[in-house]
Amino acid sequence: MRRLLNFLLSRVVLISLLILLQLVMVLVLVVWVSSYAFRYYLLLLILSSILVIYLIQKRGNPTYSQAWIIVLLVFPLFGGVIYLLFGNKRVPKALMRQAHQFDDEETPVLTQQESILAALKEKDATVAKQFHYVSRYPGYPVYQHTRVEYFPSGEEMFAVLLDKLKSAKRYIFLEFFIIWEGVMWEQILEILLAKVKEGVDVRLIYDDAGCISTLPDGYDERLRRLGIHCYIFNKVRARLMVQMNNRDHRKICVIDGQTGFLGGMNVGDEYINVIDRFGHWKDAAVMLEGEAVDSLTVMFLQFYSFLIGKREIYEDYLQDPFHFANIHHEGYVQPYSDTPTDNEDVGETMHLNMINQAKHYIYIMTPYLVPSYDMVKALTIAAKDGVDVRIMVPHIPDKWYVHEVTRSHYQDLTQAGIRIFEYLPGFLHSKIFVCDNQLAICGSTNMDYRSYYLNYECGVMFYDDPAILKICDDFLKTQTECLEITLASCKKTGIVRRVARAVLGLLSPLL
Repeated sequence: MRRLLNFLLSRVVLISLLILLQLVMVLVLVVWVSSYAFRYYLLLLILSSILVIYLIQKRGNPTYSQAWIIVLLVFPLFGGVIYLLFGNKRVPKALMRQAHQFDDEETPVLTQQESILAALKEKDATVAKQFHYVSRYPGYPVYQHTRVEYFPSGEEMFAVLLDKLKSAKRYIFLEFFIIWEGVMWEQILEILLAKVKEGVDVRLIYDDAGCISTLPDGYDERLRRLGIHCYIFNKVRARLMVQMNNRDHRKICVIDGQTGFLGGMNVGDEYINVIDRFGHWKDAAVMLEGEAVDSLTVMFLQFYSFLIGKREIYEDYLQDPFHFANIHHEGYVQPYSDTPTDNEDVGETMHLNMINQAKHYIYIMTPYLVPSYDMVKALTIAAKDGVDVRIMVPHIPDKWYVHEVTRSHYQDLTQAGIRIFEYLPGFLHSKIFVCDNQLAICGSTNMDYRSYYLNYECGVMFYDDPAILKICDDFLKTQTECLEITLASCKKTGIVRRVARAVLGLLSPLL
């Protein structure tokens, strides 16, 4: 009974109820006004019609517009009002200015050594194009003096993370979408508080939408009183006018500018399999040691500057390149960040580029497979061209409706020769692309609309690195624990489920 009461009085329930109440009041008002006089009813229909025309000619990815057009056509009376309330993907102006300031003033801090790009082009001109794109548009350089260690599970990454946190001397920067109080967070927090007492600068950013049901209200203030510089990104409020639908989905840890972690891992006991939520939790992460950590430092400080309202001096936290001269590494490493504040869909573009340039194989791990038309086209063309395309997704979902949309694509993909595998032991949360034993991406980006166009994401691409073979081996080993989806099994899906999946697929950008 107490657990039920606590749930009903939780912040997420109260905010949801307040927003729902406001929405009901608005819709009742719309019905009352439209019934009061025909001209008001006509005005609402005209509003929806104008918005349909606006969305048809709107620049950008058409998938989101198409979903809203369906809403406007099915509910012409309410649709226009609902779109004005929820439809605009507005990024806060302050964060937009901060991002542009970063582009105009701070990017030169991360200078690209042209000799590295030239050497990469000489080695493989096709691969060099993708690295060139990231270095020029998101503005994150390619590095060489960097070691890469791949972790095929949360448990392996967590053990190393704790050791590295204990070794911190100057600063620790942490940024996560979700933090869930439990064994994992308690062990991290214990080290952070000990480091605060030693004089280490400890900073933490977490996303409020991600933590609304996992952390109590005011938790950031509690941590600040303990000496941790903690700030919340995108504070969720009980307002009907949703002015922002962008979430900080990045997972970043930087220690003294020398060691960095990123990948799919949040902070929660399911990520290290201390608890069982959706079966065995399969995740992946990467540790960087060397020059490339500078990019992670800048990514964190950009957000931190926005949240505190003061621009940090990034150079104070970056390492002298000569510090890593002893790291002799032949591979190429390029961390990057993707933001909705610009017109570059970095995450999707990098995935498309890798699919298009694959010669022999491309293996993909993703928890959500909600591809756009362009993505489906690229995957099917690659398979038809003879590339071994394999995609691995969860068998036990964390969101049933997204999993149904994922399964709605199985028939078209398998019919084109793509092999699809569901991870039988539980939930697959890894976000991995690897191709031809030479190129790989590990990060926070899912293959869905939200990751590609709405969220702040990050990742790392590396070429000709020993970690790439480890990723390939991890995929093949995990494949033995999977159920392979066949075209025959796809054709057995009933008509009712097919229709339901189609509807969910049309509305997936709004989920």
